[in-house]
Amino acid sequence: MTTDAPASPAGATEGPVPVVVLVSGSGTLLQALIDAAVDPAYGVHIAAVGADRPCTGLERAERAGIPTFVCRVSDFADRAAWDVGLAAQLAALAPRFVVTAGFMRILGPLALGAQPVVNTHPALLPSFPGAHGVRDALAYGVKVTGTTCHIVDSGVDTGPIIEQRVVAVDDDDTEESLHERIKVQERDLLVDVVGRMARDGFAVDGRRVRLG
Repeated sequence: MTTDAPASPAGATEGPVPVVVLVSGSGTLLQALIDAAVDPAYGVHIAAVGADRPCTGLERAERAGIPTFVCRVSDFADRAAWDVGLAAQLAALAPRFVVTAGFMRILGPLALGAQPVVNTHPALLPSFPGAHGVRDALAYGVKVTGTTCHIVDSGVDTGPIIEQRVVAVDDDDTEESLHERIKVQERDLLVDVVGRMARDGFAVDGRRVRLG
């Protein structure tokens, strides 16, 4: 896969880049993006927030005056039809890219093919993919773990890596204590990467992602 989204030329007057965020839960990652986007210099306009179910993340968006939509799998005949419906929603919004911020559904080929999709994962990929990255890293006995920001592909946490942050594992860590420290880095990483992608542009060439 090769995707090019070059930065605007010097002196261009292009406004903030439209981005759609998908959520499923409390929306703490979304809130970090909302807070950052208040500053025009951040360069991001959250065009809409979508979800696969009613959730607190949608309420955060509504309080911030951001349009929202719900695209439930149960409202469609099957997953393929849901993929068609979600892809149509995203295409109508015309984002430069999509951010999955705690979105707990695997995207289908049409939703993935419309525009690049960015995700974070609470482990240092390719180690410990899947829904239990923090638990699995702790059980394995690693001394460091962290968080990864990556482009989403058809696999589970297998897409090209954009950037990573390292978090040390303490001897007395529980899954909960370790995850809380990872979340701090995860929010900061997502805000940083999304802003840089919007302001400086990005290119995906195979397994490599270049910002700017």
